[in-house]
Amino acid sequence: MSISGALSNALSGLTASARAAEVVSTNVSNALTEGFARRELGLSSRSLGGEGAGVRIDGVSRVVNRSVLGDRRLADAAAANAGLRQQFHAGLERSIGTSDQAGSLTARMDDLESALIAAASRPDSEARLQQVLVGATDLPRTINTVSGDIQAARMAADHEIAAQVTALNDALVRIDDLNATILAQRSAGSDATALMDQRQLLVDRVSAIVPVREVQRDHDQISLYTTGGAVLLEGNPVMVGFSAVGVITPDMTQASGALSGLTLNDRPMRTTEDGVLGGGSLAALFAVRDELAVSAQGQLDAVARDLIGRFAAPGVDPTLATGAAGLFADGGLAFDPLDEVGLSARLSVNALANPAEGGALWRLRDGLGAAAPGDVGNAAILQALAGALAAPQIPASGSFLGAARSASGLAADLLSQVSGARQSADDASAFAGARQSTLAIALASDGVDTDAEMQSLLMIEQSYAANARVISALDEMIRQILGM
Repeated sequence: MSISGALSNALSGLTASARAAEVVSTNVSNALTEGFARRELGLSSRSLGGEGAGVRIDGVSRVVNRSVLGDRRLADAAAANAGLRQQFHAGLERSIGTSDQAGSLTARMDDLESALIAAASRPDSEARLQQVLVGATDLPRTINTVSGDIQAARMAADHEIAAQVTALNDALVRIDDLNATILAQRSAGSDATALMDQRQLLVDRVSAIVPVREVQRDHDQISLYTTGGAVLLEGNPVMVGFSAVGVITPDMTQASGALSGLTLNDRPMRTTEDGVLGGGSLAALFAVRDELAVSAQGQLDAVARDLIGRFAAPGVDPTLATGAAGLFADGGLAFDPLDEVGLSARLSVNALANPAEGGALWRLRDGLGAAAPGDVGNAAILQALAGALAAPQIPASGSFLGAARSASGLAADLLSQVSGARQSADDASAFAGARQSTLAIALASDGVDTDAEMQSLLMIEQSYAANARVISALDEMIRQILGM
């Protein structure tokens, strides 16, 4: 080998060693950077005229297990979906309250029943009648509060849908921009791995909102498809459309047109879990707004209807006119069976028994339709009211089991349904979280190992020193030749 050939080989080795040291430095400094993929330097032997001509730098590649990355992204979507559902059910359970909590729905039922029994034992006691009024006022207020919490959850979901749709559209545009920039960098022979890290991080964010599959294209370009088959990015990003509302009431639904659905490039899309955008946090938010909360509202309305019906039943208060409201009313009026949606938000105590609204306490004892006070020792109506509350009857609406229940028992059934749903959601969320953690650990195993990088650096130093020694030896030989 000629001196010039040897010098060329050594210089290429020095260049490769310097580039390898730079790669190791990048790996170590970004070991904890989110979205960073470990770099590897690609080297190959270079030949000229059939003889070795040093080492060629083929480029820097990112080490990513795409199979595990894809599975982890799907796990991210499933965990986000399950987490939002669990949050809703847990919040609803807290709002209703357990039977041992003061102020819970079942506790309010028991308080009213106890107050009626105590008043029936001393119908002449104004203090005990006042306790009945307090119990009768607190119960609908508690039901109103739970209904308000349900609608607040729907409102929060609607706002979060708008935020996630905006984030999704922005991310898709940025991924498309990065695709173009990466292509330009590759065409110029520059290193685009840092841009690929940014793109991977954006795809990760998209995948939590909508589960996606990343498809590799030529020249390090990517396309994105949802697991349901919708195209999100193929050459150009799609535009997802959604319109948030200012206020949500129980009667507002997507089917009625009062609430917005999703559009994909102006084409309406199904928002259910089996739709093309199902499986991630976006679908879970629609489930909360349009399914879970609506179902919970319907069950609560059924409890409110059952409560109204018990005290308006014939024979409970003989002074009531046919069709008149009993102890509880629908916004101050008699209940209309055709207008049950949102009843729990309108439930109130009959103003005829409330002195603060022009009524009188004695009507609790003598009848809401009585024109004047009656015998202070007559407890018949108070006993009938207590009996109506405790009497087992089948609820007229709602998806309960169909067995006869007391008012307190029906409230307990509602809590049992909510608690059961919350427990199932807890299990689903725990499973999804464990799967997500496992896949994240598996993906991290291909990440930066600083110990291994330091070992590589030692080998690089040795290689650099060896090439430098060759150049030094060649320099000495040239000097000797020139000195002859």
